[in-house]
Amino acid sequence: MNNADNMTKYSLRSWVLVLALAPTILVGVLLGSYFTINRFYELEQTLIEQGSNIIEPLAIATAIGLERDDFESTKKLITATQLNKASLVQFIAIFDTNNRVVVTSHHYKNHEMMRYDQPFTSLLNTQLEQVGDSIILRTPIFSSDNELHLSPIDDTESERLVATKLGYIAVLINKENALLEQHRAAVAAFIIVLIGVQLNLLFTFRLVKNVTQPITDMVRVVAKIREGKLDTRVDGSLIGELDLLKRGINAMAGSLSEYHEEMQQNIDQATSDLRETLEQIEIQNVELDLAKKRALEASRIKSEFLANMSHELRTPLNGVIGFAKQLLKTPLHSSQQDYINTIEKSATNLLGIINDILDFSKLEAGKMILENMPFALRETLDDTITLLSNSAREKDIELVIDVDQSIPEDLSGDAMRFSQIITNLVGNAIKFTDIGSVHLKLQLTESSNDKINLRCEVIDTGIGIDEDQQEMLFQAFGQADSSISRRFGGTGLGLIITKRLINRMGGQIGCNSKPNIGSTFWFTLPLNNSQYPIGQIQAIDKLENKSVLLLEPRELSNNTLERQVRHWGMQLTNIRSTEQLESCLNQDDDFFDYALISNKGLGKDKDISSQLEQIKARCHYLIFICGDMEQELHSILPFVDKVMSAPIGEKVLAQTLIDPQPNSENYLLLDEYVAAEAISREALSVLAVDDNPANLKLIDTLLKELVSHVSVVNSGQGAIKLAQELSFDLIFMDIQMPGTDGISATKQIRQNSLNRNTPIIAVTAHAIAEERERIEQSGMDGYLPKPIDEASLKNVISRWKTRPRFTHFDQFTLNWDLCLTQANNKRDLALDMLKMLLNSLPETIESIQGALDRFDEKQMLASVHKLHGASCYCGVPTTQKLCQQIELSLKQGSGISEVEPEILELLDELTKVESAANQVISQLSMDILDDK
Repeated sequence: MNNADNMTKYSLRSWVLVLALAPTILVGVLLGSYFTINRFYELEQTLIEQGSNIIEPLAIATAIGLERDDFESTKKLITATQLNKASLVQFIAIFDTNNRVVVTSHHYKNHEMMRYDQPFTSLLNTQLEQVGDSIILRTPIFSSDNELHLSPIDDTESERLVATKLGYIAVLINKENALLEQHRAAVAAFIIVLIGVQLNLLFTFRLVKNVTQPITDMVRVVAKIREGKLDTRVDGSLIGELDLLKRGINAMAGSLSEYHEEMQQNIDQATSDLRETLEQIEIQNVELDLAKKRALEASRIKSEFLANMSHELRTPLNGVIGFAKQLLKTPLHSSQQDYINTIEKSATNLLGIINDILDFSKLEAGKMILENMPFALRETLDDTITLLSNSAREKDIELVIDVDQSIPEDLSGDAMRFSQIITNLVGNAIKFTDIGSVHLKLQLTESSNDKINLRCEVIDTGIGIDEDQQEMLFQAFGQADSSISRRFGGTGLGLIITKRLINRMGGQIGCNSKPNIGSTFWFTLPLNNSQYPIGQIQAIDKLENKSVLLLEPRELSNNTLERQVRHWGMQLTNIRSTEQLESCLNQDDDFFDYALISNKGLGKDKDISSQLEQIKARCHYLIFICGDMEQELHSILPFVDKVMSAPIGEKVLAQTLIDPQPNSENYLLLDEYVAAEAISREALSVLAVDDNPANLKLIDTLLKELVSHVSVVNSGQGAIKLAQELSFDLIFMDIQMPGTDGISATKQIRQNSLNRNTPIIAVTAHAIAEERERIEQSGMDGYLPKPIDEASLKNVISRWKTRPRFTHFDQFTLNWDLCLTQANNKRDLALDMLKMLLNSLPETIESIQGALDRFDEKQMLASVHKLHGASCYCGVPTTQKLCQQIELSLKQGSGISEVEPEILELLDELTKVESAANQVISQLSMDILDDK
């Protein structure tokens, strides 16, 4: 396309001139250059031959005079030669064997340049030296008795020749005549080329006149026709094909004139029809605008309905689940405990259904926000599978986690949604599998410096799915078989939510299944490598060459455990049956550092305690893997060091083997065999606010088990009044209350009370993102969703009890809570990253200031990019935002002068960050010392 555009920039006349002249000039220059250079070479060779023809006979003639020391006759000889060839020879000099001047043809001021500056022995024949516009020829003079040898000579012959040398003769040859001839040849070649170009120009202009001029006239006619002047025609008599082209253009103009008239008639008709159509479109646009307003209003009503329904459903569920858990802590007989467990499980299932519907609604509306924060992969998997393992144990299903060892532990992404995907797929596999196994397998398919690609497979031996029914799997509220919902329950939203989450995260999902054989659900997921270590670093090298006895008859679990311990460099003895166990125990020389014993591998017809006692006698540390809880644990605990539930997470198993704990902790597994511990409460004063009596009573009950002093109030106005009278360490505030709601109460507490800097945690059943954003912008510090879970409440108290109360800087300059969130709520890691940022600030400020002074865009981009990466993990929102703006502008080609205001604002912000970070680190460091 570019070549075509370039060609149209020049006229046909220009192209004809160029194509006609260029070859002629090129050929003329090449031929002239060739013959001129060849002539130069011939003249120079002729000059050298003439000089050789003079100097070589002269060397023979002067040998007699030198032998007889007759310098007078020698001088006459060379003087006569010089005068005879005065136009060619400028000067002749004879040197003896000691390189001294013997005879010269006449006085010459630069006769020293005639001297041979190489060793005299190397001068064996005539040699040539170029000096400016002259040539110096030197030829050795041999004794007249010496016979000239033209063939190559050896060293002995060379010495003999030197011995017969009388000296050498040097002749200065003048090149002026040769140079003059060369210049004449160059001028002649130039004149010939010039004449050829002129002749070519004559013929070219003749061609232009007869061909290009008519074409130019035709172009003008076509341009006029294109402008609408259809009566324009090409005139004149032309030659050959040009005449045919003229007739074609004239015929085309005539046809266009006819078409134009016909088209004008059609346009008039179409215009009339279009006016009628536009009137109809305007009516439809008005109707569409009204429909759009109705749809927006319906969407707003739907969002409000979702928020209200979330609140109204979660509020009673909060009381049901909370008090069911509290009731389970009281003495109950078996029937009552079974009833309460059923109530708690049913309420939890109902909460799961509500969460699925809300997630699906958010995905449908495109309002699901995915986070990108560091997380530890194996720790997240262990936590997720732990919640599902009870269901697998109840059905006696083998649940196996198999993670590729090449997958890094520290990744970055949305850990909660990743856990939700695993929960949905593994939970479905367990639900639809009655006998066999559920195998969770993670593999690394692609890896780079900053990204990886995972492939996850969930393989089960369940009921399977027909091929024609698999298309319904990823449809909302759809299941492969309508009877499935009656037999297994569920809304049918789990897989569609999973599919949309995976697609939003950049992955794909699919299914392979056969009825009555099983199903394999797979998905791929791209994740980022975390720049900071999130998972706990374990000293795996301590396990190298340690011996371990593994008894696990189930193939999948056995293979997974075998790969893990071999990857750690341990010496494995793998047995799969009681017969192999007995054979192994009968070998007296075997003693193991560890033993991993599955309850499935012990003989059912034998006393388990005695079998474990025999194994314990042959190992230092025995881990009992309990696939179900049917064993009488109190009878086997004395013979084992650790009881672990299957499946065992890789991180948990490694930590147990690296740091084996004494068997006393096993008794905590059975509450009936452990003395009740005294309740440990935090020395905190907490205020709880909620208008619902059941919720207020529940949070009061839960808080009294966790903190020393609890105050409750049932209205926002009451909370404001109490906050003005008493100081609290933590406030839990309900959002939706009559009169003064939680947000208004928070604002008034922040303005005028004793608790302006007290952490205020929102307790609400609202689950939509807009409500959470409104809560965060209202001045509240955290978020606790209903129904309230005791573990979540404990985590919130643990997190905020040591929260530093920073009041001397803006939270957008440095937000410690955001820093904690970005560090996966690991306080030490967050503090380390903040220290790293603080230590790098002086160098960063200097680098940015230097790049600004020099207007060095490359250095500025590198410095800001590095700071941007560090700010993503240190809770500095304003700094991160400014870095992103500057980096984006520079990458899009903006100069430093265009982003100078943002750069100066960034430098000011970094000064604020440095001051704030020093305060945070100082206070947190003192808190850590106080804790210790």
